[in-house]
Amino acid sequence: MYQTLIEPEQLRALIDDAKVAVIDCRFTLKDTSYGRVAYAAGHVPGAVYAHLDDDLSSEVIAGTTGRHPLPDVGKMAALFGSWGITDGVQVVAYDDAGGMIASRVWWLLNWLGHDSVAVLNGGWQGWCELGGDISQEAFSPTKNETFHAHIRSEMVVRVDEVDARLGDESFYLFDSRTLERYRGEHEPIDPVAGRIPGARHACHEAVLGSDGKYLDSATLRKHFEGVLGDVDVSDAVFYCGSGVSAAKNLLALAHAGLGMGKLYAGSWSEWIADPARQVAHDREE
Repeated sequence: MYQTLIEPEQLRALIDDAKVAVIDCRFTLKDTSYGRVAYAAGHVPGAVYAHLDDDLSSEVIAGTTGRHPLPDVGKMAALFGSWGITDGVQVVAYDDAGGMIASRVWWLLNWLGHDSVAVLNGGWQGWCELGGDISQEAFSPTKNETFHAHIRSEMVVRVDEVDARLGDESFYLFDSRTLERYRGEHEPIDPVAGRIPGARHACHEAVLGSDGKYLDSATLRKHFEGVLGDVDVSDAVFYCGSGVSAAKNLLALAHAGLGMGKLYAGSWSEWIADPARQVAHDREE
């Protein structure tokens, strides 16, 4: 059973196994139709396509939610079941963005109690470099399975808790965005620049090597020991712009053998939906 990462060679050995479900998660904010087009042009054989906005998030409510709210549990369970995912099925998710969207799938399945899920290390690029088979055949489910959701509520932190615990020295927030966004120097996506007051920096890009693959577990452990200091992983709350790239940090933590941190799923885009909430940036400090 693979629970964090799987290598392209390992996936190729499993590709004909009926107990393996592959999910193609390619997506870009700049062109939200890109992933479907890329999937149609070629994908890992047997893979189903999952769209970040339409499949992996619930509807955005202006002035209330972030850009990618957590999906409804019932709808998500029904969707996973329609993709053939049930107890005992190994899920493999991939993208072409360093595991960013695939980590969202990994996190969602863990949140819903399914442990047998891994991200393809190196993603679509790694599969192609290996010379893995490529298909243009659209996914067609052989049968609709029942996905048994067992919600792990401890994995999620909601906005009310973040708001209530600002200034609490035992509340540990880690911002997964780039340094310039964390500092409030530049904000290319959301309408307000800055960070949640008290948040420390833990850029999601730092968990990858120059080859676009996740760093090995020992190197990741050393990295997070520096990021976390004396903070216990179970107390560490990660956020990003919309609750997507922070999952990449959470996957890396788990792969390092450090356990499962928490996700503030609404993240920065939800935090700033209420203009009364406090914002910090370096030019004020």
